[in-house]
Amino acid sequence: MNALLLGFFTAFILTLIIIPIIIKVAKERRIYDLPNDRSAHHEPTPSLGGIGIFCGTVCGIVLWTPVGSFALLQYILAAFILIFILGIFDDLMPISPWKKLAGQVLVAVILSYKAGVRVTNFYGFWGIHELSDWASYSLSILAIIGIINAFNLIDGINGLAGSIGLLSCMIFGSYFFLADTPALAVVAFSLGGAVLAFLRYNFTPAKIFMGDTGSLLLGTVCAILAIAFIETNYKLPTDHPYVLGAAPAIAIAVLILPLYDTLSVFMRRIVRGRSPFKPDKTHIHHQLLGFGLSHTGATLVLIAVNLLFITVAFAFNHHGIFTVLFLEFLLAFLFTLVLFVIPRIQALGNK
Repeated sequence: MNALLLGFFTAFILTLIIIPIIIKVAKERRIYDLPNDRSAHHEPTPSLGGIGIFCGTVCGIVLWTPVGSFALLQYILAAFILIFILGIFDDLMPISPWKKLAGQVLVAVILSYKAGVRVTNFYGFWGIHELSDWASYSLSILAIIGIINAFNLIDGINGLAGSIGLLSCMIFGSYFFLADTPALAVVAFSLGGAVLAFLRYNFTPAKIFMGDTGSLLLGTVCAILAIAFIETNYKLPTDHPYVLGAAPAIAIAVLILPLYDTLSVFMRRIVRGRSPFKPDKTHIHHQLLGFGLSHTGATLVLIAVNLLFITVAFAFNHHGIFTVLFLEFLLAFLFTLVLFVIPRIQALGNK
């Protein structure tokens, strides 16, 4: 427990100190994220908050990870450095989507092949248990890339990506602590501390954004934590007090907002005959802003929705993966229905 708290507070304090310095330098050098037709902000704002998150997180991990648990963390830290460099490049001089994707693939390969961050078992879902090495590596690489991009896409309004990342870190980190996996617990709590400090400057009126530097790192860490959560749970003895029967479905519930937003946006673009990778203002947070909510209001609504999914997943965990996934699908359908109905009710009220 001491390592978790020390990692959390080290990351929190360092990030809290570093962020104002970044804001000052960015303003002096005029390094801003300028508003455009897809932006949800209206003032030029520094977007290098991810530097502070990265510094705080890495220091918390390196300083307080128990020595005997550090083995595979060298590869995880290597992946962090690569995704950090990729994010910095994209924030300072935007790179093409394909180069960005190539960098993410390299990070995913390092994590799955060298750090062992991969799904090896389907828990009997669809009758599938152990995965072949080829299937395991392929699925894990795709999952890592998907989660990284999901966090990158949902970072569109003040406080949202950071709040989801903080929630994910606290849930996964607490589980790793209970499951006696200290290294990953320190990773989760260190990122949580850094993100909490960042949010101090990111809620409306936002003084800084995390940028791709932050959102890519956040997605990378959450991908690691989600996959490790599934694998750690599978390897626990069946009589362990914290073994979960529907761990894959719970991991999806924890990350449901970024995943739901990415899938819904891609499907909507494809249905309209547009490229799924062409940016627009069809994300969930844009819809909520369109309903008249503020940035803070939209963020609070979406965090409440995320908490609902997580609560349902844990409450029905003992019923198995299929039941929990069905309930998540039902909740996602109802949420989609609400998003569809509200603007039509507003339109009728304005007539």
